[in-house]
Amino acid sequence: MSTEKSTENIIEVSHLSKTFNLEAGFFAKNKQNVYAVNDVSFSIPRGSTYGIAGESGCGKTTTARLIIQMYKQTSGTIQFLDTTEKLSPDVSAYTKKQLRLYREKVKYIFQDPARSLNPRLTVYEVLTAGLKYSSQWKDKASARQLAEKIITEVGLSPADLERRPAEFSGGQRQRISIARGLIMNPSLLICDEVVSALDVSIQGQIINLLQDLRQSRNLSYIFITHDLKVASYFCDTIGVMYRGYLVEEAPAADLYKTAVHPYTKLLFEGAQGVLNSSNQEVKTTLAQENCCPFAYRCPKATARCKSELPEFKQISENHRVRCFE
Repeated sequence: MSTEKSTENIIEVSHLSKTFNLEAGFFAKNKQNVYAVNDVSFSIPRGSTYGIAGESGCGKTTTARLIIQMYKQTSGTIQFLDTTEKLSPDVSAYTKKQLRLYREKVKYIFQDPARSLNPRLTVYEVLTAGLKYSSQWKDKASARQLAEKIITEVGLSPADLERRPAEFSGGQRQRISIARGLIMNPSLLICDEVVSALDVSIQGQIINLLQDLRQSRNLSYIFITHDLKVASYFCDTIGVMYRGYLVEEAPAADLYKTAVHPYTKLLFEGAQGVLNSSNQEVKTTLAQENCCPFAYRCPKATARCKSELPEFKQISENHRVRCFE
């Protein structure tokens, strides 16, 4: 299979927003909104990896769950452009049957395999539980053959199919999670902090496995992380999020040298202690912004930053930033 990246996009996200309604009070007389994702737009060429980076609570996981339609967006569009399936591009218009087909092509890998893998099932049952109810199910013999192929592909043994998840290490359980994602032959994997709970040496092994799978299967990825250094190594493009907004987007290979937004620079400097100690930090956005979302934590903020929302503008080829600098 070709390992070359395509200029054709596999998915396009345009002006995506999600508002959650929180009810306050026993009789729900008072309501409050959380603006979790705000006007987010990006696209992913086939065979590429798009990283979404930022602190916990910035909206990156909500964005990913909107793409898989675990949540319905408040506004904006998600266009899935995999022409191998008879699906209309507009994901939000899918029927239940179309959504099942879509979720065969777009798979979600969770952060904590200890919680996402059913401990009562064998690895074989974990891998084939969804397959059994999909359009790709043939028979038990074919499922067994496929499971053996996939478990070997992620670096485990066919004999491991009879064991249960609790018998494996954290890194091995993550390999099982990846195998479960691969078994329906998806074209896009959403990896939600898949290495954050692992030791550094194991992180490298899992990243290298994902790299190998991308090349051998021509996979596309959405890679969610709080670690810009990991994202810079693994991703082709990185979008940095803060309080539901994309504040900077650039090719991963260039972002460290060309970062413009103060928040991106702080993330690269590893200044989490500085960021998290700020008294102005607000993890959720409870009102629509009329200022830069980073204004009250930014060391370079001006009066304009605190009274006007910057446009997410193009400053050079493939580089966008939401900043007045």
